[in-house]
Amino acid sequence: MKILFTAIGTRGDMEPFLALAEIFKNKGHEVTCLFPEQFRHLAEASGFGFASLGTGFIELINSPDGRIAMGGGKFGFRKLKAYLNLITRSQAANREMTVLQEAFVEAYNPDRIVHHAKTIYPVLWSMEHPGKTVTISPVPYMHYVKGHPHIAFHKDYGAFINKFTFRLTKFGLVKTIRHAQKWLKNENSRASSKAIRKALTNNKVIYSISPSLFPRPDYWPENLKVMGFQERNKILDWQPSSELQSFLKNHPKFMLVTFGSMINDRPEQNSSTILDTLLKLGIPAIINTSEGGLVKPAGFTHPQFHFVNSIPYDWIFPKTYAVIHHGGSGTTHMALKFGCANLIIPHIVDQYVWNITIHEKGAGPLGEDIGRITHKSLLPKIQDLWQNLTYKTVAKSIGKQIRSEDYSETIYQEIIDQQSASDNS
Repeated sequence: MKILFTAIGTRGDMEPFLALAEIFKNKGHEVTCLFPEQFRHLAEASGFGFASLGTGFIELINSPDGRIAMGGGKFGFRKLKAYLNLITRSQAANREMTVLQEAFVEAYNPDRIVHHAKTIYPVLWSMEHPGKTVTISPVPYMHYVKGHPHIAFHKDYGAFINKFTFRLTKFGLVKTIRHAQKWLKNENSRASSKAIRKALTNNKVIYSISPSLFPRPDYWPENLKVMGFQERNKILDWQPSSELQSFLKNHPKFMLVTFGSMINDRPEQNSSTILDTLLKLGIPAIINTSEGGLVKPAGFTHPQFHFVNSIPYDWIFPKTYAVIHHGGSGTTHMALKFGCANLIIPHIVDQYVWNITIHEKGAGPLGEDIGRITHKSLLPKIQDLWQNLTYKTVAKSIGKQIRSEDYSETIYQEIIDQQSASDNS
């Protein structure tokens, strides 16, 4: 069968789909990834087919306005201006991606589409092809959960308003899809608001999250599932440098600091704040500069630190005592899976929820918004992370549970059965 995996977002949004694509490829299916162009290498390196959603979306995120919007902190005039500029400029990128989604799907005629919530066209396609699409969500609270607002609202507003946030975001999504329909060539794909709401309500959604962190509410309808964290093997051809091996030999207990694919508008200042704090506490650390959210200061060298621009988490986390990170779903799961204590410095949306979750579970102190970190605010939190043995104990316990969860066959059958049910109807 031909299986299309499509996602929009940063690299963290692509990873769950690459992990699922690996499952289907290993079972002999034809697999194609429809991602932003910047992630072509990830798909092709794994032997998957690739189709492009263009470069505009990621270029927008990496723009000065994108860095301000993703940089956390107070919602002042500067951030408001950045958001307004992004809204204006995103029209072209959204149109490009919607047109490319339609063109490829219609030409490829997949047997299934496994898609991210940000991809619009599969929702419309599902109305003509019922039972052939499955939404994958690597973040929690996209559907109503008692005591929580929608993931887009990371505060507890009380029962009534919390429930209203889910209705509000669904209303906005329907409006977005309705607006996007004017760009489509296929007249049959132009649906009413009522039909779109029905599809969003009835289509199958699988949360790729460990139930140890996000247990499935028993009052959810059958089409909403929680089926465990999905991760692929990233080590493959990667080998550590001799400098990294020497650092690990000299520092058997160390921290890893990484912001993954997150960027911000003050990388030099934020990096200096973190490095100065670690220096004062005498804590050795590996600093992953990755996409540029963290940087190595010019001319900076110190035996307490080792800088890398990429490192497979499944290789380094088993060796790591604690991780300071942005709080992406994948990084949070991986850090816990290998028993690392966590300190989250959230940047956007779901990362604030993971920050609270980690703290409430007892796997780390409550982190600080990336836009508000200072030496004074970070020092007691990092010191607590390093010295409080309870965090490590709890993380190891959660990690044991995550490692025991193997939903690969179950999630495969859920998607296969979705198609089979449709074929037999």
